[in-house]
Amino acid sequence: MAKKLPIVAIVGRANVGKSTLFNAILKRREAIVAEEAGTTRDSVWAKASHQDSQFWLIDTAGMKDAEDDFEFTIQEQIMQAADSADVIWVTIDATTVITEEDRRVAKLALRSKKPVFLVVNKMDKAPKKSFHDFERLGIKPIILVSARQKIGVDELLDRLVASIPQTMQEEAPDRLRLAILGRPNVGKSQLFNTLAKKQQAIVANRAGTTRDINRTVVKYQGREVELLDTAGIRRNGKIEVGIERFSVIRSLSAIEEADVCVLLMDANELNVQLDQKIAGMIKEAGKGLILVISKWDSVEEKTAFTRDQLAAQLRHNFEFVPWAPLVITSSVTGQNVTKLFELALEIDKRRKQTFTTSELNRWLRHVVAQHPPAGLKNRTPKLNYMVHEDDNPIPAFKVFGAHTKFLHWSYKRYLDRTFRESYDFVGSPIQFWFIEKHVTHKHGTRPEKD
Repeated sequence: MAKKLPIVAIVGRANVGKSTLFNAILKRREAIVAEEAGTTRDSVWAKASHQDSQFWLIDTAGMKDAEDDFEFTIQEQIMQAADSADVIWVTIDATTVITEEDRRVAKLALRSKKPVFLVVNKMDKAPKKSFHDFERLGIKPIILVSARQKIGVDELLDRLVASIPQTMQEEAPDRLRLAILGRPNVGKSQLFNTLAKKQQAIVANRAGTTRDINRTVVKYQGREVELLDTAGIRRNGKIEVGIERFSVIRSLSAIEEADVCVLLMDANELNVQLDQKIAGMIKEAGKGLILVISKWDSVEEKTAFTRDQLAAQLRHNFEFVPWAPLVITSSVTGQNVTKLFELALEIDKRRKQTFTTSELNRWLRHVVAQHPPAGLKNRTPKLNYMVHEDDNPIPAFKVFGAHTKFLHWSYKRYLDRTFRESYDFVGSPIQFWFIEKHVTHKHGTRPEKD
């Protein structure tokens, strides 16, 4: 199952090098997961890794309000980091004296009771100082770095990995994580509570969770299911300062750690563009997906025709995820709520299907014989054999052949469709990687991903 990734927040007063540290850790190669305009400098976050550990890294440098009021900026920044982050890095500038702002940041961070590091940046430019000056802030460990020169960054990351609680690294092996996602006010928390009450609660509101993600573990048909209720995802232009910024990263993090995601949409207020975007995020992450219409009880003068019309409209809007089942629910009446558990377990089961190479190659020979790939630029693709990437949490298959780069997108869609007809992958994306069998490189070849 997916592992919960810790969230690390870089906090501190302005101009201490938080963004430089952020970029040094990412080595400027990691994709930024989200950027939000409308602040003094865009607030950014990304997934980073060190050794065998991954984590979310948040650069909070842009968290300022329009008036640039320090009282609001620093206190809100640290309070939200304390709420949403698992580890806090208080960053100071070694080339200046410790300021009153530094002291207040340190005090607020320590009050959070989260693991706190003191990151002393710009050590390569700093005059010699007594280590005791830094100890006065009351934070340990103290890590001396030069983010620009990348000095001490590896030590900082080593200490981070060592500080991650073991409970975050190890989870119940057979527990299914089901994340409830969607825009604000579509009924996520109501569905969460209905699902939790339908089954025997084991753990509710675990210590260490935040106000913008609620968790509970229930049992369904003997299987543990962890429900994740996330904050709503808004359009970028409507994301405000403070807790809402951390809410978005929590939602993205929930997608990463979930096995199956429920995308909840209000029957009375569909937002096609944003809902499509969220579905695309779930598909890109390779997670299971259930499309759910909520608040069906509140639709006036509804008929079977109304229901069919709505289903047809959604199928058209979400034609890029035709494999995602559609469920119409009401948390008030309980209509189809239990069905979500059944679907989630079925999707998880299908995602874990195993295949022998001989079985896959029989299938490949059959579908190619039925419909051979057409050529492009006088090159005719030839598909020779395929294997299952069984160590990949996403159902993924490597297809080896010649001239595979000339495969038309419609033929790739044909393979996806016919494979699903042969092996039910309801609710789950699958990946085909097409590889030239005769091409070898010294450092290997990254397969072409469909």
